[in-house]
Amino acid sequence: MDSLLPQDIVDLARRVVEENMAAGRKVSLAESCTGGLVAAALTEISGSSSVLDRGFVTYSNEAKQAELGVASDIIETFGAVSVACVYAMAKGALERSDSDVAVAISGIAGPDGGTEQKPVGTVVFARARRDSDEPEAELKRFDEHSRAGVRHQATLCALELLLP
Repeated sequence: MDSLLPQDIVDLARRVVEENMAAGRKVSLAESCTGGLVAAALTEISGSSSVLDRGFVTYSNEAKQAELGVASDIIETFGAVSVACVYAMAKGALERSDSDVAVAISGIAGPDGGTEQKPVGTVVFARARRDSDEPEAELKRFDEHSRAGVRHQATLCALELLLP
């Protein structure tokens, strides 16, 4: 068996590893709704140890606070699925690693947990770079409402953010 992951994810992960290796960049991850899928995709690729520094799976709000230093008032005010939270997650991952770039993901994969303001399929991404103080974050709403489908799309988007 070659991989348990879908081919489009493996192909993009290969590109991420190859391009970051060529650029001499290390990456880190702070994953919530993807539960480590992005890290798993990268580690499918031979040579990924020269690119992937570490991954944090911070599924609970408590883990986001303890492992990544996300302030409780950010979660209380904006929620875990918010630009403010994922940017704090990405910054925390960058500060706690030897990486050049960190990507964070938090979302509502479903089938439950959605609200009118944040329906199932809402996923927020952030990227923090050591060479920039400017936040980069984006909220996406995926039409795919199966849990697997949302996590698949979120993994692809996170991998794209790791390209140099």
